[in-house]
Formats: sequence, C-alpha cells, structure tokens
Amino acid sequence: MKIKITGKDLKATDAIKDYVEKKSERLQKYSEDEIDVQVTIKTEGINQVADLSTAINGNVYRAVTENKDLYASIDKDIDIIEGQIRKTKAKKEKQNMSGSIKNVEDIRFSTEDHKVENEILKTSYYEVKPMSAEDAKLVLSERSKDSFLAFVNIDTGKVNVIFKLKDGKNFGLVEPEA
Repeated sequence: MKIKITGKDLKATDAIKDYVEKKSERLQKYSEDEIDVQVTIKTEGINQVADLSTAINGNVYRAVTENKDLYASIDKDIDIIEGQIRKTKAKKEKQNMSGSIKNVEDIRFSTEDHKVENEILKTSYYEVKPMSAEDAKLVLSERSKDSFLAFVNIDTGKVNVIFKLKDGKNFGLVEPEA
C-alpha cells in the first residue's frame, strides 16, 4: 500500500502517518492489487480537515471531512470511502446479475429448433396490497403495460384479480367463492 500524506499549514507527524496507514488497511481488502492512498490534511479555523482519495479496481473514491479532531476526520473519511466502495460493488453485482439473466433468456427463446410447450417459462413476483376493487381498477387503469392486478380485497380479506377486458374499456374481477 502506498500512502502519500500532504500537510497544508499542518505538519504530518509520524503518529498521523501511522494512524492513516493503520486505518487505510481496511480499504485493502477490497482490492487484490496494491492501492494508492492520498491524504491531504489542513487546518481551517478551529477544525482539522482530512481529504482522502484512492483508486480501487479502476474507480476513484474521495471523501473530505472536517472535525475538531484530525483523527476523527480520518476515521470518517475511511468510513465514507468504504461505503462508496460497497455501493459500487453492489451496483456492479446487480448489473452483472441482470445482464446474465437477460443473456440466458435470449438464448432460451432464440433457439428455434427446440420448442417448449406446456411449461412455465417466466415467473413474476409482486406485492399483494390490500385495497378495494374500485381502487384496484384505478391502479390497473394507470398501468398501461399491465393487463391484470392481484390484490387483497379489504371487504372480504381474500385475494382477488382484476383484469382488463379485450375491449380495453372494461374490467373483469376474479373472486374466490369460499
């Protein structure tokens, strides 16, 4: 790990250098490569400002905080950068996950020589909310892409399904008998 500490109107003591090095080790676990950490410390009025930046896995992360205690500023910067790294990592994992699922669906439906019949090809998950049939009708009419809506009928406490009829103007309602 390479650490560069610059002090503006403030001297970077050995204690500060050791503290930054110790705290920066928390960031190393997010990269297999050696990371570079740049720290700029300065005084603004009665506050100590720590500006910490690093590049991990091709992404640049930066945090600037000020506190009366320089060590608290450094701690806060490390926490902020760790949060930024976790957020970026989760975002990339989500993109990779959705991208791979799309590719699998494209492959499944593009094979013309193998026709699948009488199988469940797609499963959708949704939240079933309690509402009246009239409220469900309003919600479904606002959703132009959906042709039906499952909901818990607040009058009966049972799951109902409201759907758009083929005429596009009227609705149907499915209710369980018992």
